[in-house]
Amino acid sequence: MLHEETYAERNQRLLVAQLARVYAPLAARAGLDSPAPVDLSHPPPDCRLAQLVDAFRLSPFERDLLLWCAGAELESGFGPAFAAAHGDPHRTAPTFGLALATLDGAHWDALAPGGPLRRWRLVEIGAGTGLVARPLHIDERVLHFLAGIVCLDPRLDGVLEPVDSDGRLSPEQALVAADVVALLDRMRPPVMVVLDGAATASRRRVAAHAATAMGRLLLVVPATLLPASGPESATLARLVEREAALLGGLLYVDCADGDDQRALGAFLDHLGCPVLVGGSPRLPGRPTPLRRTVPELTSAERRAIWLASVGESLAVRFGDALAEVAEHYRLDAASIEALSAELAAADPLDADAAALRRACRERARAGLDDLATRIDPRVGWADLVLPDAGIDTLRDVARQVRHRSLVHHEWGMASRTGRGLGVTALFTGDSGTGKTLAAEVLAAELDLDLYRIDLAAVVSKYIGETEKNLKRVFDAAEASGAVLLFDEADAVFGKRSEVRDSHDRYANLEISYLLQRMEAYSGLAILTTNLRSAVDRAFLRRIGSVVTFPFPDAAARARIWRLMLPPKLPVDGVDPARLARLQVPGGSIRNIALAAAFLAAERGGPVTMADLLAAARRECAKLEKPLTDTEIGGWT
Repeated sequence: MLHEETYAERNQRLLVAQLARVYAPLAARAGLDSPAPVDLSHPPPDCRLAQLVDAFRLSPFERDLLLWCAGAELESGFGPAFAAAHGDPHRTAPTFGLALATLDGAHWDALAPGGPLRRWRLVEIGAGTGLVARPLHIDERVLHFLAGIVCLDPRLDGVLEPVDSDGRLSPEQALVAADVVALLDRMRPPVMVVLDGAATASRRRVAAHAATAMGRLLLVVPATLLPASGPESATLARLVEREAALLGGLLYVDCADGDDQRALGAFLDHLGCPVLVGGSPRLPGRPTPLRRTVPELTSAERRAIWLASVGESLAVRFGDALAEVAEHYRLDAASIEALSAELAAADPLDADAAALRRACRERARAGLDDLATRIDPRVGWADLVLPDAGIDTLRDVARQVRHRSLVHHEWGMASRTGRGLGVTALFTGDSGTGKTLAAEVLAAELDLDLYRIDLAAVVSKYIGETEKNLKRVFDAAEASGAVLLFDEADAVFGKRSEVRDSHDRYANLEISYLLQRMEAYSGLAILTTNLRSAVDRAFLRRIGSVVTFPFPDAAARARIWRLMLPPKLPVDGVDPARLARLQVPGGSIRNIALAAAFLAAERGGPVTMADLLAAARRECAKLEKPLTDTEIGGWT
């Protein structure tokens, strides 16, 4: 059976023939014998040499000079021939002067700084005196390319990442990818297309599909790794562009809000090839780039990807939970596919709806952990002491979150409004009346993460920083499906003031931006305030539910006391009815009960009314609240 020649073998055979062709005039000048070369002055287009000539537009003389440099590294006969031609046994590398005198079609600008050999760093000029006498060497990456070795330039390790187009796109995302292909096909380079909109992974996947459709490989450069403007930026741009030409790649610069825009602009200025930029870069002084928005996956599209990824058997086990996680967790297609593979590889007995929710929650929470404090809910409805009207409203909030996919999408209610489809609630009441506890109850009921937003870290005195911080919080929350708790929100969501100076104007802009994001937010946002009257009316109109947490009456306080004194706690003579006379909110009751338990543990005995009285005195002193005989009479 005849051996079928592989591409690598064919490329090597053609390269050897090309080296033999350029060796012949060198051997003649050196007075050496050489075999008759094969006429391959026009190498076949599918060999690496022809690709290199085409990519960098080399002249025949530049091509043959590059082959001389490659021959010095690959063929043992070239070194002695160069030495003989130079009349010096130590000069075993080609020189420009020898090439000018020996090779056909010689031209002086072949080694000009702007010529392709030096511009693209195909050859390097060694040390010595005079340009024509200095030794020439082929760049290592270019030599590997000619030899058919598939690799990346080692100088670009960690900077350039090849990405394939495996994975699904939604129909709308596929249209964006096709539009990008059409733009790049009809526009002359250099051309830049900005992909904004969806999350990083979705933008990158659209770019990878566009590259594949063009017969190219997507090469991703993180903007965070770009050097500051200057020679380093120019050098990196040249190496990256050369690598794109060698690999037939399409460049994609992945940038984020915090990246150095000057470094990004300088890098882009040095590129002369088509480039895609992911994100929303601000590049003042540059022409307005072409821009295409990558749409987020809809809940229906996420559900379809889930169903296609998990397979029929797991889809049956997960049941309605698939629709639920598709609605709550705005994961991109790559994350859904990765989670599906993870769940499929697990023990089948562990693959249930709870495991699905847990996997989604853990994957989605990464973006918020650096921006907010996660609260692990460990309470339920029985732990919440609130009038029936408040409980009913909270249960209504839970119903809205649980069934929003059915109501908004399957029943078509989303088509009746262009506003956000999320759920917002405002909890009002004095400190310690159970607002945060109610948020925990809702998160536990819905099996969602709960994050408390640190307003001190969000609000900034610098113009524009508050909006930027809020954008990061909401963007991360959109992906995580988490419940957001803006505690003491009146500090930010306060009444918009009359504009008296620039500070008032920017403060009002911050509130307006906040109102817009709240309206567009697709998750559950819970806001708490101690003073409802401090909240702007325009903001209240955008709140779906308002729950008032009243100061607990005696019956409610007695119930809270019973909850705060668990069955395992040893007590002696403790009477919740007498304790309920103390007029403090539930948060203070918890503090008193906990402090009394520590007093009893130190003493080695059960909790007594005396322990509770001592703890109550300290708590009320902290609150600057005087204790009356009516409240503590008969405690001891």
